[in-house]
Amino acid sequence: MKLLFRLLKLLLLAVALFWGGGLLLYRFIDPPATPLMLIRMAERGEPIRYDPQPLSAMPPGLARAVIASEDSRFCLHRGIDLGAVQDALDDYEETGRLRGASTITMQVARNLFLWPGGGFVRKGLEAPLALALDAAWPKRRIIEVYLNIAEMGPGLFGAEAAARQHFGVPARQLNETQAARLAAILPSPNRWDAARPTAYIERRTGVIRSRVGQLAPAQLACINSA
Repeated sequence: MKLLFRLLKLLLLAVALFWGGGLLLYRFIDPPATPLMLIRMAERGEPIRYDPQPLSAMPPGLARAVIASEDSRFCLHRGIDLGAVQDALDDYEETGRLRGASTITMQVARNLFLWPGGGFVRKGLEAPLALALDAAWPKRRIIEVYLNIAEMGPGLFGAEAAARQHFGVPARQLNETQAARLAAILPSPNRWDAARPTAYIERRTGVIRSRVGQLAPAQLACINSA
């Protein structure tokens, strides 16, 4: 039993060092891969496409579209959006269905350090990692990494790979509609195709573009500052 506890302590220490080291290292360098990338490579039996770019090489409309779609209070919270959590709990009390309240920061923490799928264990780890990430990284770096590691199609990770595959252009040349369409497929990128959008994705793209126009300056201030 003592040996088991010792091994468990060593495992927890190794995980803590991995997370802590990653938080520091990935603030300055792009991750070579994420757990989900490795899973997709194993599933597909072929390499994924991943070409990280600086935020300055992406159109401002892409970050705005993602914020409007995924986390409108990204610039205002500290990694966890307590207002969204409360809204989700209120909806659960009314409808019996629990919807997600993940922020962009939580998604980055999950994609970098955890595994896909649900479960209370992963959610329990995701929250403190998001708080640590928000404390350690500037917001511009968080959105930059998100736009580089988010899954955006079968075998496609990040805006650069997605823009070239779906639209035949580098990410910096995406127009407002294309940027909004990439944001529109984020909830299910292996089912929806940005290049051949369904009527639902077209409607969702229009909604996202409308929401971008409604964002207040404070909701974008953290990504506009250099």
